[in-house]
Amino acid sequence: MAVFAETDGPLRARQLGQALGRPILAKHTEGIRAKLTRLVDRSILAEAEPGLFTQPRP
Repeated sequence: MAVFAETDGPLRARQLGQALGRPILAKHTEGIRAKLTRLVDRSILAEAEPGLFTQPRP
């Protein structure tokens, strides 16, 4: 959540992985994307466009 607070716009799963220092492999990116999608389902994050995740605006 800290990475989203520091950015101006939405992030892709790959960009979030890079910011967290994760290896840029397809299996890692897909895992991050799945977790981000679950956070969208729980209304913790919002998906601005398909594949672009951001914090919901009040």
